[in-house]
Amino acid sequence: MSEPESRIHLPESPAEAESVRTCIETLGLDATDRAAIVEKAADLVTRIRDEGSAGLMERFLAEYGLNTDEGVALMCLAEAYLRTPDAETLDALISYKIGERDWARHMGHAESALVNASTWALMLTGRVFRTIPAQAQDLTSVMRGVVQRLGEPVARAAVGEAMKLMGRQFVLGRSIGEALKNAGEEAKNGYLHSFDMLGEAARTARDAARYFSSYANAISAIGEKAGKGDPHDNSGISVKLSALHPRYETVHRARVMTELVPPICELVRLARAVNVPIAIDAEEAERLDLSLDVIGAVLADPALEGWDGFGVVVQAYQRRALAVLERLHALAGEHDRRLSVRLVKGAYWDG
Repeated sequence: MSEPESRIHLPESPAEAESVRTCIETLGLDATDRAAIVEKAADLVTRIRDEGSAGLMERFLAEYGLNTDEGVALMCLAEAYLRTPDAETLDALISYKIGERDWARHMGHAESALVNASTWALMLTGRVFRTIPAQAQDLTSVMRGVVQRLGEPVARAAVGEAMKLMGRQFVLGRSIGEALKNAGEEAKNGYLHSFDMLGEAARTARDAARYFSSYANAISAIGEKAGKGDPHDNSGISVKLSALHPRYETVHRARVMTELVPPICELVRLARAVNVPIAIDAEEAERLDLSLDVIGAVLADPALEGWDGFGVVVQAYQRRALAVLERLHALAGEHDRRLSVRLVKGAYWDG
């Protein structure tokens, strides 16, 4: 696969105030439009509240907001729990994520009795796991060490059950087979999924090869349930470029273009063969130019001709989002491709 003749350069990130002003001007909403949007949003919230009861996740979020250390710790733990390989690692994870948080200030605040009970458990667990510097080998230090050791299995079991409930909100399965099975009921009701892998980031060539095999196997598994026709009528997969190359950094651009573009194109061809839509996932802001370089090279692959299943995930909150969309539009026209774009809030700040 030959490298594009010229590298893609996005403009420097504009100031936040400038970005907001540009977005407001682009939207062109007047007072009537804004009032209609607010009215519709309020109506949706009211209907959701009236038609269904809040689940465990909603009750937790009502008490532990994502603007608190405790809320962030819970979300991180929930997201990571199902991927934790063994009890020792889970102990370390609980110790790190829960042990230093101020759970006591949440006591009695939540409306749900379940959340209040869980707060007690988290607070006590935090005390068990709180780091205690044993500077003096006295009786107190020894007793604290005993409590810490005896508390780990108990805390692990208690937090484990709670995290399983929360983890299911984020993790559909520990393998593509389990994820497809768990998605089965929703699929019967017409819902589609874009599957991805949590925590992927290659550190070695062996990591990259393992992730490539996982992606290829996942595409084949999803393809077994895919129909013909429009690929976007089928569930798809998102691919992380940094999972497929251990040096996915701008300083290694020449190597990335030589070594990464071919396997990405291979995955795209496999996806086309089974009519599964495939999207390039978002990366950190400093890799944005490099990602667009790779995407441009993949779009030039003749295998994409006449197939609309290739797409890109764009972080809408990024200050260069409009520039990214304009560049993707230009690339699609340049290579005569129809390109799908999925907007997400985005986790990587464009600083």
